[in-house]
Amino acid sequence: MTRLKGSDLLALGFMTFALFLGAGNIIFPPSAGMAAGEHMGTAALGFLLTGVGLPLLTIVALARVGGGMALLTAPLGKTAGLLLAVAVYLAIGPLFATPRTAVVSFEMGIAPFTGNTGLSLGLYTLAYFAAVILLSLNPGRLVDRIGKFITPVLLAALLVLGGAALLSPAGEVGAVAVDYQQAPFVQGFLQGYLTMDTLGALVFGIVIATAIRDRGVTEQALITRYSVIAGVIAATGLSLVYLALFYLGATSQGIAGEAQNGVQILSAYVQHTFGTTGSLLLAVVITLACLTTAVGLLTACGEFFSGLLPVSYRVVVVALGVFSLLVANQGLTQLISVSVPVLVGLYPLAIVLVALSLCDRLWLSPRRVFVPVMAVTLVFGVVDGFAAAGFSNLVPTLFSKLPLAEQSLGWLLPVLLTLVVACVADRLVGRTPAAVA
Repeated sequence: MTRLKGSDLLALGFMTFALFLGAGNIIFPPSAGMAAGEHMGTAALGFLLTGVGLPLLTIVALARVGGGMALLTAPLGKTAGLLLAVAVYLAIGPLFATPRTAVVSFEMGIAPFTGNTGLSLGLYTLAYFAAVILLSLNPGRLVDRIGKFITPVLLAALLVLGGAALLSPAGEVGAVAVDYQQAPFVQGFLQGYLTMDTLGALVFGIVIATAIRDRGVTEQALITRYSVIAGVIAATGLSLVYLALFYLGATSQGIAGEAQNGVQILSAYVQHTFGTTGSLLLAVVITLACLTTAVGLLTACGEFFSGLLPVSYRVVVVALGVFSLLVANQGLTQLISVSVPVLVGLYPLAIVLVALSLCDRLWLSPRRVFVPVMAVTLVFGVVDGFAAAGFSNLVPTLFSKLPLAEQSLGWLLPVLLTLVVACVADRLVGRTPAAVA
């Protein structure tokens, strides 16, 4: 029986950390920290719950069922589970998230030096996706390439940035923004929600499990254990990064008070603290963070679609990489305008799916609970998606009057009520003959 050594587990944890740490994870904490001001701690707690806690629980849920999303969605039925999986993989992969890693890394790390032109974007994305495809073609060496080489460089850059934020803040903790005065925890919760890392975890679960199996580990109990350890290492690293960036944002009002997003806050801070050297450091951090995330996404999508379609993994990886390259050249504004409504609609489904899977031992028949609860969640996901797309006029006013609707959490109470009813019905019906046998 093959077991992983400590160094292998650490590399696996580093790989998992790098897969999750995309540009969005670096952008959102500074802006949330600046807005939270004196309520930084409370807001950070909410952010960590959705930005770290939910993705970690997703990794645990996937590890328990073997690492694949198909097993996680099995109680929904084959067709419904497949449709959900395809939607998640397309959204977090070639349609939106993977191209966005290229465009965001270009606009934050390269455009300040080359100018934001179509030619420079095209040349950059060509080189970027060539590297992503090359790293993704051999998933068995993903731990070696990312966990042992790329991640240490990324960590070193983040340590410099985070250390500077803590030891050399740009100023005092600033004032609290209006949105954070009444409910800083909820606002932090929603900012962590926007990282969409729970969707990413649904995709990365198979990448982590495959990396472990490629090391010769075959026993499911060990695969589960090592996946959870990798998740804990990644969660610890992400938490430290988020807290440092929260503090950076909270103490940067004096130099970036007019900033509209985390990109401008980070740029102002590194220019203030390091000058041009800082801008180069930021370019390295963002590019490496986006590159590792793109490799993980492309690898996961390659594994999924090559199992679904009669084509090889290598063909799928190259095809999706080229498609992502073409989408990336449409520009960041267009990508965001299309992707946000889709991701907002999918996120409640992902949260509820993971929660139900972690509690599967409580149900006599998982299908009797999963199907109605996920159906109600789907309705609210579609409603949130329409609202995010600017089609609020198509949404019945009843939805906007529900508790927490203004916080984009209107789905929460109806889903919980449906869960209670489904659980009662599950107990009243009892076990099916097949389950008893």
